Amino acid sequence: MSVLKISVASSYLGRFIHGSGSVNRNRERGMASAMLSEQLDGTHSKVTGDSFIRLHLKKISPYQPILPFEILSARLGRKPEEIIKLDANENPYGPPPEVAEALGTLKFPYVYPDPESRRLRAALAEDSGLESEYILAGCGADELIDLIMRCVLDPGDKIVDCPPTFTMYEFDAAVNGALVIKVPRLSNFSLDIPRIIEVVNLEKPKCIFLTSPNNPDGSIINDEDLLKILKLPLLVVLDEAYIEFSGLQSRMNWVKKHDNLIVLRTFSKRAGLAGLRVGYGAFPLSIIQYLWRAKQPYNVSVAAEISACAALQNPGYLERVKNFLVQERERLFDLLEKVPYLKPFPSFSNFILCEVTSGKDAKKLKEDLANMAVMIRHYNNKELSGFVRISVGKPEHTDSLMKCLKLLE
Repeated sequence: MSVLKISVASSYLGRFIHGSGSVNRNRERGMASAMLSEQLDGTHSKVTGDSFIRLHLKKISPYQPILPFEILSARLGRKPEEIIKLDANENPYGPPPEVAEALGTLKFPYVYPDPESRRLRAALAEDSGLESEYILAGCGADELIDLIMRCVLDPGDKIVDCPPTFTMYEFDAAVNGALVIKVPRLSNFSLDIPRIIEVVNLEKPKCIFLTSPNNPDGSIINDEDLLKILKLPLLVVLDEAYIEFSGLQSRMNWVKKHDNLIVLRTFSKRAGLAGLRVGYGAFPLSIIQYLWRAKQPYNVSVAAEISACAALQNPGYLERVKNFLVQERERLFDLLEKVPYLKPFPSFSNFILCEVTSGKDAKKLKEDLANMAVMIRHYNNKELSGFVRISVGKPEHTDSLMKCLKLLE
């Protein structure tokens, strides 16, 4: 409104500037100047900061992240070491010792990082068997999800989402002005392939985001179903954040055969580097060239790249930790099956989803455990309102959890 009024005033000023008399011209210049000043100083209208924000962003809710130790410690009145944190699928064993050593000898923190993360991509190529030109690193896989959407989606484009799943896909789509078409999973959390095919043919979405193992239930996508989806005319983004715990091979090498496939990975779970934010993806060459153009130039920090490279130098440690967590997952599942008010679902990941039964309230269960310094995940969305997700921790974490669950029977 203010801009419109100023434009009118400017037009008014112009007529008198080109008028006939110099005396009148000066007087009317002053009148017009006063009008402009009145509009600019906010006498009649005031510009607020949110008036500059894109309209669709005013309608979205912020992402609800998990709280870190120091915040939980203050809220619960407990020391951080007293908190059993099983709510964010973090790796409780942390990274290999080489990571701390590498960070302790960091030489040039004042120099910008390599914008192409060449050292890390070379290490990832050796680790995965996929050439480095197919690999792009990011500040966590979350950055790459957003980067893909920024490169692929125009406002109003559609994506397919298969809830319940990782909520960042829906969140980033909303931020980028895209529309989300939801194809809910079946009762056993598997994909509804016929419905996906139907929706793609009807709605013409640009891409679909899939997770295998899926978060929050830990189910996997078999080759047959993935190949059916890859035959559809849309980009398939396969998130393999938890693939190490599944016992299955990554599909990173598939990007060389499928021009519509992207595979995302992370160091957060496998290598215990969630706090340093290192993710990476495998992309067809026909796509990756455009992501290189659009990504932030220094997106992976010096500390993050050095840490990820150091972690890859000790594959034996990574394998042992993975085996510890898989073994503890099986033990945790067996114990949860004996809890009368929980129904756990088999998982190929480092967490177990449980339906809360016997009339118990899932949100209250989460809150009661929090009061005992045991943190688990509860969801507010309709698909999972009666469920909780429990991350796999160390054996002593499982023991503490089970004692608390017993007290709540």
